[in-house]
Amino acid sequence: MGKAVKLSMLLVFLGLVIMVIVVYKLYERVYVPNVTLNAEAELFYVPTGSDFEYVIDRLEKQGIIENRKSFRWVAIKKGYDKSVKAGRYKIRNDQSNNDLVNMLRSGKQDPVMVVFNNVRTLNHVAGKVSKYLEKDSADFATYFSNPELPAGYGFKASDFTSMFVPETYEFFWNTSPEVFTERMQKEYDKFWKGERDRKAQSMEMSRSEVVTLASIVDEETLYNDENARVAGLYVNRLERGIALQADPTLKFALGDFSRQRILNVDKEIDSPYNTYKFKGLPPGPIAIPSVSAIDGVLNYESHNYLYMCAKADFSGHHAFARNYSQHKKNAREYQRALNKRRIYK
Repeated sequence: MGKAVKLSMLLVFLGLVIMVIVVYKLYERVYVPNVTLNAEAELFYVPTGSDFEYVIDRLEKQGIIENRKSFRWVAIKKGYDKSVKAGRYKIRNDQSNNDLVNMLRSGKQDPVMVVFNNVRTLNHVAGKVSKYLEKDSADFATYFSNPELPAGYGFKASDFTSMFVPETYEFFWNTSPEVFTERMQKEYDKFWKGERDRKAQSMEMSRSEVVTLASIVDEETLYNDENARVAGLYVNRLERGIALQADPTLKFALGDFSRQRILNVDKEIDSPYNTYKFKGLPPGPIAIPSVSAIDGVLNYESHNYLYMCAKADFSGHHAFARNYSQHKKNAREYQRALNKRRIYK
């Protein structure tokens, strides 16, 4: 075999070796794990407006990626440097650059479960949801306070809170106040459509009227097992044209839900929410009622009670009465209990 042939074979062999090394290096950059975590997974946040350099810096500072250069190379090759998407991502241990870039580039977020309940106002909603989402409470509160917002969803300012049904919802972390509100309208319609709408129609009440009554029921009782009975009492009053005389509506009008005792002077306040002075339902909900209170109204108990008073044992339950004389007896017992505890307002 001549020297020329041997040299050619050597060059071919060296070329193959170099090719194998190059191919392996490319494979290593793209497919070999570059994520090493102390746990099975770790959350990684990309704030709205972040650029490519921010993402790389955060991945490195959080100790998520081992090799910054290889991640950069793969990310640029796949166009991620020009397509950064905000979000909350769950990065798993042993992910390759290819897997990590594909997830971040696609915007495949790990959703958050947003819970808001036991709230009275949209400011309270803002405070609750901002604990889970990117935007802070001020951003949500400012958006909710737009005077033109309720009309855009078919509501008045007084009953706009009816649209917000307190439940647990799945959202992406970077959900804006606008998208959040749009979702609330869809959930509201889904919540009512069907059996609940049919029950409201049979009561000759609109959705907002049911929610308004439910907000009073929710404020009146601590226990779900009383919801339907309390609702039935107020339905009796509405049907007979008797003023609701609901203390929670006065607390709303006074701007003080901490009040434990309503005085006669309080009943003179000139407010459409004063259900001692004005018959019928107030203009809108006095709080955002629970689902159990809404369903309590829709499934109200049929009975003859017209009066109720907190029990003197401070259990949170109520003493119900069919006539005023029995109610006065119950009320005197409760007032004596308040005086004994020196609760005067």
